Amino acid sequence: MLRSVFLAAAGSARMERLVSSVPVTKGIVQRFVAGEGVDDALRASRVLADDGLAVSLDHLGEDTLTEEQATATRDHYLALLGRLKGAGLTPAAEVSLKLSAVGQKLDDRLAFDHASAICAAAAEAGTTVTLDAEDHTTTDSTLEILADLRKDYPGTGAVLQAYLRRTEGDCRDLATAGSRVRLCKGAYAEPESVAYQSALDVDKAYVRCLNILMSGEGYPMVATHDPRLVAIAEDRARWFDRRSDEFEFQMLYGVRPEEQARLAAAGHTVRVYVPFGDQWYGYLMRRLAERPANVAFFGKALTSKK
Repeated sequence: MLRSVFLAAAGSARMERLVSSVPVTKGIVQRFVAGEGVDDALRASRVLADDGLAVSLDHLGEDTLTEEQATATRDHYLALLGRLKGAGLTPAAEVSLKLSAVGQKLDDRLAFDHASAICAAAAEAGTTVTLDAEDHTTTDSTLEILADLRKDYPGTGAVLQAYLRRTEGDCRDLATAGSRVRLCKGAYAEPESVAYQSALDVDKAYVRCLNILMSGEGYPMVATHDPRLVAIAEDRARWFDRRSDEFEFQMLYGVRPEEQARLAAAGHTVRVYVPFGDQWYGYLMRRLAERPANVAFFGKALTSKK
């Protein structure tokens, strides 16, 4: 019930205005979103890099409906990558990109062309791009565009969502040498026919997918804050004789910073997913919708660093 409420709220302009007007909202946004501009993103990246953490920057915004919007998003990323290079923040900082933000719902070729330009700028800056996952209707298109991008930019990362029933197969296909794969639980409203619905089933699927990636030849990127899954990932890395530079953990900006520091101190690569931009509302609603417990989780995170 709560998941449906938050996902419905994510698309409601009226609810966005209401939430934005509540005083406590500012504190929540400041904790979990780096800011609205590139300067904010660079400032947050510098602090994290100085603390020994890696970064993946996401310019918030998706589902562009015009070619002009898609081009503007591409240009935002090109400017960001130029600034990252100039600030000496690559390769510690890469970028995450939603293909829907660069025109995927208009035309796959348009999205590919814009994504290719961003990958080229990333390569010139000495870093990489990871293609974010979105709802299941985009998965085939995203993986096809990923395959095309990897012909020229093999370091382009994939994101797979464990709650989708198809994902174990996708993990097998992508667990190849040099293949960077971020495994997350999933954050969109999906029907039971394509996605596991219960938290337990999603967790079990996550572990099955994790086993496939850890046993393969690729580079797993373990995106979770769940202490049980973090411990399982550490165990699987030992089981499959993976060195600390052969996989990484990923966590959200502002969430469990002490755990991020602990893992980094233990010798793991920890990459922090840093969103920035003025379209923060949908991002936060989806994080709350991922699990009803996230309502309390985000509230606790405002007063706790563990």
